[in-house]
Formats: sequence, C-alpha cells, structure tokens
Amino acid sequence: MKGILGLLSKKSKTASGEEQADSLLFTTAFAGLGLDADLLVPWEARSVEVGAAKLSAGRGTKLLQGLWAKDKYMRQLDQDAIGRMERFFEFATVAANRDIIRQDEYSNFMVVLLSGSIAVDRVQPWGERLRLAEAAPGEILGEMSLLDSGMRFSICTTLSPCDIAILSADAMDEMLTTDPTLAASFIALLARKLSLRLRVVSARLSDNK
Repeated sequence: MKGILGLLSKKSKTASGEEQADSLLFTTAFAGLGLDADLLVPWEARSVEVGAAKLSAGRGTKLLQGLWAKDKYMRQLDQDAIGRMERFFEFATVAANRDIIRQDEYSNFMVVLLSGSIAVDRVQPWGERLRLAEAAPGEILGEMSLLDSGMRFSICTTLSPCDIAILSADAMDEMLTTDPTLAASFIALLARKLSLRLRVVSARLSDNK
C-alpha cells in the first residue's frame, strides 16, 4: 500500500523547508490530456448555474452515513471514516429540473445523491433523449470522469429538490495527501461500484443480442 501511495504523490516543500507529500494525481489529469482549462467545468461554476444552496456539513455527513451504511460496498467505510471525509466534501441543495452534470462536457467533480431523485439520460446522435436510469439516494454520479478525466457520458437532471455531496479533483488530491489510507479505501470502493455497473450494462447488452 505504501508503495502505491508513493506513486500517487510528489514531494513539495513547506514554508519551513520540510518535505511533504503533495498529490496532484486528479488535479492535473485533465491538463495531462491537453485539455484547455477554459473547457473544464468545476462545481463552483455549475453551482452558480443551477442556483445551488449550501447544505450544512453536519447534515450532509449524517445523511451520507445513513445511506452508505446500507450500501453493499460503501458500508465498508465505517462512520468514523465517513466522518473524516466531511472536510473533503461540499454539500448543497439543488432545485428540481436542474442539470448538475451535462453530457459531453469536461468537469472535475463527482456527486453523491443524499435525498431526492436524479434522472440519468443520454442524448442519441439523432436527437432522442434516452432515460438510462433514475438515481436514488446513496448513489454516486460522475465518478467515471473524475477517475479517467474523460467526457461526461450522460446528463444528470434533478427530478425533485435534491441534497447532494460533491467531491472535486482538488479534494481527492487533498485526501490522498492528508489521509492516504482513507483515500485508497474510497478509490477502491468507487472502482468496485463502477465495475459492478459495467457488468450490469454488459449483461443487458448480451441479453439484447
């Protein structure tokens, strides 16, 4: 584990000249692809567009703990671990009919739905808007782009007023630097959930052949 975490970080110096681990894995990933910074949509910009209201960290963390305690994978993070994650998340309330994630854009954040319902749609090349899923509380959206720095695959639209938790690339790097064990566990669980989702999609495609 220590060797892997070493590869995910670089050394920088503090004001006193001491070396410290400083992860840039997620923050610089989009730039590494040659993406123009002006094309990257951060949560700060999207929150203004959708008129998001701030939700208290205490309330958001309590919702997160309750939801992930019931999740097959995320419950491996105990309440203490989720409590430690509070400093890395932003929490917000978003009104209905707001696009918090847009198809084919580049953006450096993922979202955990804490309450309400979110539609996951994809616009087909011929213009039809296809409903892929309706996310329920506890589900994670947008983690693929955070992990691989790729374009968003779908549109995520609030169907009702929603409370959400937002984790940015900057916050992921901060977690890797300040709490690497927690970060490694969280990334592993994200990968497992993503793998499960891909297996379900593959099974559906196989059934349709």
